[in-house]
Amino acid sequence: MKKATGITCVFLDIGGVLLTDGWDHLARRRAAKNFKLEWAEMEERHCLTFEIFEEGKITLDEYLSLVVFHQKRTFTRNQFRRYMFAQSKAFPEMIELVSQLKLNLGLKIAIVSNEARELNAYRIERFKLDRLADCFISSCFVHIRKPDADIFRLALDIAQVRPACAVFIDNTPMFVQIAEGLGIHGILHIDCQSTRAKLFHLGLNAE
Repeated sequence: MKKATGITCVFLDIGGVLLTDGWDHLARRRAAKNFKLEWAEMEERHCLTFEIFEEGKITLDEYLSLVVFHQKRTFTRNQFRRYMFAQSKAFPEMIELVSQLKLNLGLKIAIVSNEARELNAYRIERFKLDRLADCFISSCFVHIRKPDADIFRLALDIAQVRPACAVFIDNTPMFVQIAEGLGIHGILHIDCQSTRAKLFHLGLNAE
């Protein structure tokens, strides 16, 4: 099936689109409850470190030392790490939709996400995202995070695509607006059905 559009590349987020968020406030709150941690203290420490964590400037072990293991605990780092990783769940319908865009329409697929290195690597391997995406512009690799517009400019360079030939799918309105400001088509992801309809409106019939 040929595309009835000039779009050749799809940029999309991982958390909230292909998978659940990797380590959002809900996951952190569950962890605090599960490991009997003081939520307010843990969250304050997280907020002070999450940007450099997602930019790949500190490792997961360094993050855990600052946020959780700054004092003696009754559980191990490996136990906490396993719990963190276990929070990730797939959205099979969205993974299938993106697979269809790639296989049926021949679109280039590029991930543009804010994720810490170890968590990003786990999610890519666990959910076989490397079979889906052609490249990963992850904040931990490029040391730039959304909402910095430079991460989108870098994605365009890496994918070798003009803004008008790309569409960006994300569940965060601000990030979609920034991409649109660069001339990239934007889709605010709410659910698979509405995203499929918005793609169809752009001339991308994945089926």
